[in-house]
Amino acid sequence: MTAFEDLGQTLRRIPLAHRFGRVETVGTVFVDVIGLGDQVRLGDQVALDRRDGGPIRGEIIALGPRHARIMTYVDCAGLGTRQPARLEPDQPILPCAGWQGRIVDAFGAPLDGGQLPPGERDMPIRAFAPPAAHRRSIGRRMHTGVAALDTMLPLARGQRIGIFAGSGVGKSTLLADIARGARADRVVLALIGERGRELRHFTHEVLGDEGLSRSVVVAATADQSALVKRRAAWTAMAVAEYFRDQGEHVLLLVDSLTRMAEAHREVALTAGEAASLRAFPPSTSGLISGLAERAGPGLEGQGDITAVFSVLVAGSDMDEPVSDIARGVLDGHVVLDREIAERGRFPAIDVRRSVSRSLPGVASEEENALILRARRVLGTYESAAPMIQAGLYTRGTDAAIDQAVEVWPRLDAFFARTGVPDEATAFAALSACFDPAAN
Repeated sequence: MTAFEDLGQTLRRIPLAHRFGRVETVGTVFVDVIGLGDQVRLGDQVALDRRDGGPIRGEIIALGPRHARIMTYVDCAGLGTRQPARLEPDQPILPCAGWQGRIVDAFGAPLDGGQLPPGERDMPIRAFAPPAAHRRSIGRRMHTGVAALDTMLPLARGQRIGIFAGSGVGKSTLLADIARGARADRVVLALIGERGRELRHFTHEVLGDEGLSRSVVVAATADQSALVKRRAAWTAMAVAEYFRDQGEHVLLLVDSLTRMAEAHREVALTAGEAASLRAFPPSTSGLISGLAERAGPGLEGQGDITAVFSVLVAGSDMDEPVSDIARGVLDGHVVLDREIAERGRFPAIDVRRSVSRSLPGVASEEENALILRARRVLGTYESAAPMIQAGLYTRGTDAAIDQAVEVWPRLDAFFARTGVPDEATAFAALSACFDPAAN
């Protein structure tokens, strides 16, 4: 795109006229506005003039016969009744290859300094998934570099999985391991509701220069509005869809789906929706399903979006609403266990409680047999673990338990491996766990 074409595109986005309304009611994070007319829609942007200071922006979240409810991106301090409210055009998301290695906010503005090159195509952040009947099937197993994921819990191209974990169990580190090791054309990472000081730590130290150089990071920190956090997930998906439409394979990492759902809960309750699912509104299910369905295999001629969503599990309750909804719509779930983390094994993947729905299709007959053998050993050991740890089991009583006692330490060490060069190496190492001479 030439400089003149870029300027022309910018000029065409400037509205020829503005529609004004008037503030009628002011709340903590919302205002009710009258007079905007009957052409406004949910999601439209509105600018509100404060008596002291510059304007603040907001978004229409509910419409009535007389007024529009607007939730603001900051608190409403300084706003009063009868002040003007101006309808604004939404800010376009214009991703391109020049965004790689950059950190942007929910509106597509750079957070790392410098200019951000605009793309030629405006990507809608609230898009529909490709038609289900015309989408391709998930592809072959993709390499992640994480031993457990490359063997027992394979991630296939176009698959969508969830990483379920409590706080401090290592989910962000696992996401960074996947981002560094996965073989994909692009990586798009959404950091939703992260503490501000952790943004730089994650991008520059956990993800590292190598991981960041192949990623587009979309961030909304914990102190920002619920609208911004929810929008950050949609923006990250729109960026991933842009690269998918170019025929590329995109790895999308969202940390976390729970914080997006919590942000949506705040927006929905402010709009007047009733809480029903343990304080979550009924629309939460549609929100999560809609986002997840936008990922996955594309249409013929397009690429794929392989998506990994982290889900915060409070108190290890896998049946709380967000976890339950996510398990139902995703193609697998990886559970991180606090007890495993506390004894020092990372990633703290509980292989027995985790499932990849790409199996058995993406593994060979021999690989599936090895996976089944490993699962049986894990099940046998965990069933007998109370007796073993209490010293009540005598070797020779049960051959299956004897084998599990011998093999389990090697399996446990295997699941801690990251940076594995390829799947063949990973399966060879898994097979070696059953060799008495291994280690």
